[in-house]
Amino acid sequence: MNLDKIISLALEEDSALNDITSKNIISKDTVASAVLMAKHSGIICGIDVFKQVFLKLDKNFHFEIFKNDGQKVKNGDIILKMKGPAYYLLCGERTALNFIQALSGIATTTNIFANIVKNTNTCIYDTRKTMPGLRHISKYAVRCGGGKNHRMSLADMVLIKDNHLKLITNLVKKVEEIRKKHKNILIQVECETKKHVLDALKAKVDLIMLDNMKKEQVKKMIKLIRQNSTQTYKPEIEISGGVNLNTIKEYAKLGIDRISIGMLTHSAPSLDISLKIKVPK
Repeated sequence: MNLDKIISLALEEDSALNDITSKNIISKDTVASAVLMAKHSGIICGIDVFKQVFLKLDKNFHFEIFKNDGQKVKNGDIILKMKGPAYYLLCGERTALNFIQALSGIATTTNIFANIVKNTNTCIYDTRKTMPGLRHISKYAVRCGGGKNHRMSLADMVLIKDNHLKLITNLVKKVEEIRKKHKNILIQVECETKKHVLDALKAKVDLIMLDNMKKEQVKKMIKLIRQNSTQTYKPEIEISGGVNLNTIKEYAKLGIDRISIGMLTHSAPSLDISLKIKVPK
């Protein structure tokens, strides 16, 4: 979705142009300065979105940027300074903060996971578990945190999940049919059992996802996949489901290519950031 449209919808939701409080307190001629400050350590993401919220309300805002997307911050760091109409500053404050806090939270959570596996061959991937309409900026936040994006939409790759498998009688034949129609598209199969893995190997899919398997089962399936790999066919191995900060390091040591984590985008805690008006002395 277009970022300008997302911002417009967010401002409309908040009735930013009908702020009863600010209308009755602040003259529209009043100019104010403010600082955006980190109140917790993390990774910043969403500077441009933050700016665009205010510029959508009034073009007379000016910004001085001290921290860019993807950079680390700690408690007390100034992210940016801004100056503009005080009335619109207050009208857009919460909307702008909601964006940058949420996106920075995604980037920060992703970065924690990415740092744990950085000395391995495993990469951290997101999923499509995002708030509807906010997928593009959420996945951008994942990249800012050092993660990678799984498919952006259903059209990007073939991902045969458990519910698809229940409706397929012959996976090999089905994959052959798909490859004839879509020459250059990746095909992945979500596997919950050994049979699923064997069928996926026989179909020579590009990626095999080991979904919600216990660690010992994951080890066995990795061994099985590698034993059936050749110089010309070596599928990437991804695990998904049940991975957390306490278990991810051990999984990464198993030599897998990808770990996909839904919580990066569906339940990352927002980063604490505040916007404070500076009153001239």
